[in-house]
Amino acid sequence: MKHIFEQTVYYGDTDAYGVAWHGSYLRWMEQARVEFCRAIGIDLVELKKNDVAIPVTNLNIRYKASALLDERIIVETEISEMTPLIVKFSQNIKNKETGKIYTIGTVEVVAVNNQGRIYRRIPDNLRIPCEKSME
Repeated sequence: MKHIFEQTVYYGDTDAYGVAWHGSYLRWMEQARVEFCRAIGIDLVELKKNDVAIPVTNLNIRYKASALLDERIIVETEISEMTPLIVKFSQNIKNKETGKIYTIGTVEVVAVNNQGRIYRRIPDNLRIPCEKSME
């Protein structure tokens, strides 16, 4: 399943030249992953209550072009890989109107308990919805 998250590039997302600041792309990717999780039935607050958190352990982003002030962008998110230990998201940020690619990224997360200890296998309340989204 590919999830689409839409966002406007606001003034606070840009530098003095009206170009999106590099950290804005990371924030948009995070927002898109949260919305993707909601769309597949994962409530991150409920996960935490059930002793599961999913911190980012690896992030790779390639900047291809710059988004500009007031443009509409989309963040495409999908799970590209899943092992017993990690979930890997692929995320692309594009101009909504033209399809021009701004960034290509991957983000890996693991499951840890509330004390920060890693689960050796992703718990079912995270694994099952992720697997279904890949069908």
